[in-house]
Amino acid sequence: MLIVQKFGGTSVGDLERIANVAKRVAKTKDEGNDVIVVVSAMSGETNKLIGYAEHFSSSPASKEMDMLLSSGERVTSALLSIALQEMGYNALSMSGRKAGIYTDAKHSSARISHINTDNMKQRLKEGNIIVVAGFQGITEDDNVSTLGRGGSDLSAVAIAGAMGADLCEIYTDVDGVYTTDPRIVRNAKKIEKISYDEMLEFASLGAKVLQNRSVEMAKKLNVNLVTRSSFNENEGTLITKEENIMEQPIVSGIAVDKNQARVSLRNVKDEPGIAAKVFSKLAENDINVDMIIQNVGHDGTANLGFTVPENELESAKDIMDKLNAAENLEFDSNIAKVSIVGVGMKNHSGVAGTAFTTMADNNINIEMISTSEIKISMIVDEKYSELAVRALHEAYELDKA
Repeated sequence: MLIVQKFGGTSVGDLERIANVAKRVAKTKDEGNDVIVVVSAMSGETNKLIGYAEHFSSSPASKEMDMLLSSGERVTSALLSIALQEMGYNALSMSGRKAGIYTDAKHSSARISHINTDNMKQRLKEGNIIVVAGFQGITEDDNVSTLGRGGSDLSAVAIAGAMGADLCEIYTDVDGVYTTDPRIVRNAKKIEKISYDEMLEFASLGAKVLQNRSVEMAKKLNVNLVTRSSFNENEGTLITKEENIMEQPIVSGIAVDKNQARVSLRNVKDEPGIAAKVFSKLAENDINVDMIIQNVGHDGTANLGFTVPENELESAKDIMDKLNAAENLEFDSNIAKVSIVGVGMKNHSGVAGTAFTTMADNNINIEMISTSEIKISMIVDEKYSELAVRALHEAYELDKA
């Protein structure tokens, strides 16, 4: 088997942890597998490098920042390679350039265009463990580029897809995806297998296990993705095609996102173009609108409500004030979004009914509702959000999963 393993910043946070990663990689190699390792910079290293740059400039050139920040991952890859060599293994480190990772020229948030796998394939054939510096690539005009937030995960998934790897393991400080946040529900269960689409929903709803971009790429390239902890030997969660999961649960988990705020426009003129005017202006300012609801009255006006990330509320306020689109504006940051996720919902009725009954039984008022084929999201008062999660987790018997 060919296995790609990615280790994040906490997993390689110091020399002792790098030594532990070397042991885990060696064990995988000893089991008869070919191994490509992708590493992040050591914890705190990227922030330190940013601080160095800001000592000289408040707005350093993005091309120079890419050259600077990419060095953190190269340090880790070289150290891990040295550790493996001292253990008696043939190992070599590669920068994004040496690994053949080509990107577009959008510095600091580049997208991978293609990977020339010739060098990695040859080095694997020679019996080497390859240690790739994540988060980086090379542009067509030979400049170093970086991939932005979650870039090392993206590097690992892209390499796994290009190399036809059997498995891509993402090692972090958590040991998988749970039916809900174990800090809220103590008997939350780890999910053994989950579909790409479900994982994308969890990621968009605030779950910090994996970034959306890496899951999207895994789905596109058909990469079997496992997320697991580098600090124990526990089995992780497999993220795979829906058809690879024998028995689809109706509901896989409950997610909560407290980084939400609601904007309400009262007595908006009920005429064509108002919604377009509001949401076009928000889009121009890169404000991410999530749930939208509109109620039309009988007096020629309507009420329009939508949610935005809480950290974008002030910007949304400024835009709404300038538009003067409504007689009354209301803003509320004391809300949370509670969501039910499961691909099994597509083929089963009654899921929504159970959710609404559960909320009513617990005297929790639902302020907004949004649905898709595999998700039901509800906006509630933030102070009731954890009660809602616990009640829904019990209602769908996820503690018995």
